Amino acid sequence: MSYISQILFAVVLVAGIGYFAINVKKLVRNIRLGRAIDRTDNKAERWKNMVRIALGQQKMVVRPLAGFLHIIVYAGFIIINIEVLEIIIDGLFGTHRIFSFLGGFYSFLIASFEILAVLVIVAVAVFWARRNIVKLKRFFYPEMKGWPKSDGNIILYFEAVLMCLFLAMNGADYSLQQMGAEHYTMAGSFPVSQFLVPWFENYSTATLIFIERTAWWLHIVGILAFLNYLYFSKHLHILLAFPNTWYANLKPKGEFNNLESVTKEVQLMMDPNADPFAAPAEDKGDDMPEKFGASDVSDLNWVQLLNAYTCTECGRCTSECPASQTGKKLSPRKIMMDTRDRLEEVGKNIDANKGEFKEDGKQLLDDYISREELWACTTCNACVEACPVSINPLSIIMDMRRYLVMEQSAAPMELNNMMGNIENNAAPWPYNQMDRLNWKNE
Repeated sequence: MSYISQILFAVVLVAGIGYFAINVKKLVRNIRLGRAIDRTDNKAERWKNMVRIALGQQKMVVRPLAGFLHIIVYAGFIIINIEVLEIIIDGLFGTHRIFSFLGGFYSFLIASFEILAVLVIVAVAVFWARRNIVKLKRFFYPEMKGWPKSDGNIILYFEAVLMCLFLAMNGADYSLQQMGAEHYTMAGSFPVSQFLVPWFENYSTATLIFIERTAWWLHIVGILAFLNYLYFSKHLHILLAFPNTWYANLKPKGEFNNLESVTKEVQLMMDPNADPFAAPAEDKGDDMPEKFGASDVSDLNWVQLLNAYTCTECGRCTSECPASQTGKKLSPRKIMMDTRDRLEEVGKNIDANKGEFKEDGKQLLDDYISREELWACTTCNACVEACPVSINPLSIIMDMRRYLVMEQSAAPMELNNMMGNIENNAAPWPYNQMDRLNWKNE
């Protein structure tokens, strides 16, 4: 019977990890649909950012209560799942608490896990109350209806159930140890689950073993289910926050990138020695962009697509956005969610057409993100500063604006007038160059 259990466990483990690997492969494929960009400079600074922001949660604690609770859930969930390694070994080899040979240190680990489990349950309860009782405004913007709203609660239920199963498993195990049941040798310290022992006093050994094994199986299957749920959830940031912070833009937030092809053309125009009849750049073999700016996800760079998948949907960016605060349509969180949704749509299109994208008549611009949203942005970088995992919604907004201006000449009238004045008068104002300094005589 033990061998059947071990074989079943191996099948479940391989199936869970295998399905996760398939989804990770899709994720990497989708991110690679973006344009190339080099973000490997200043590696020391990048490692520092990753440790400080992703691992150290530095930007989370700007809001102390939420930050502290998030650290508890984050640390508790990661540290408690160290025991998953023991479960995997026990499941594959038919052992029980294989690490119990560590003696006092093992008791310390189990005790720490149990205390953290209780803290995680408390933190999850507070987070649930903030969403469903207090109803913080940033969790109820239009983009947070339907699945995004449900997703936030589902993950809280997941975490609470896994922690309860962990404690139930330990409580039944400790009771069996006290009863001297075969295979349940004395091991570990159970400062929390020991209080569950009175609940198990009237159960037979066989019933307790059934309870312990059921909790054990549900716990490990729940962890594998949680692992595979991540791909479909905003909680993918648990994994992607680390590469996302590493590849974040290190340049000053107010510095925008220039298109190299445009820079070369301007330099050529300003060069008095340049030959106006020389062959254009594309005839010389230089790389010319297919289009200026971005109208769809394939026009964005791969770091921007990584940003979209990393979005936590916490809404800190939107709550800090001055355009959003004054009632404008813009929500930086929605920009990231729309980018991710369009990218997923493109990925499913590729899957359905055997690795090739079949034109679907849609694009990110207009079908997902409206022009009104794009032009509402003040480019203040408040959203970038607020994001706890270094996501940059502004870069996507600016690339899509660039497309509207340079490809479609579709800027707002005020902006078109300003650009026309700069072209004709070398200034944003509609005055002749000879009159530009008249104000000083007044």
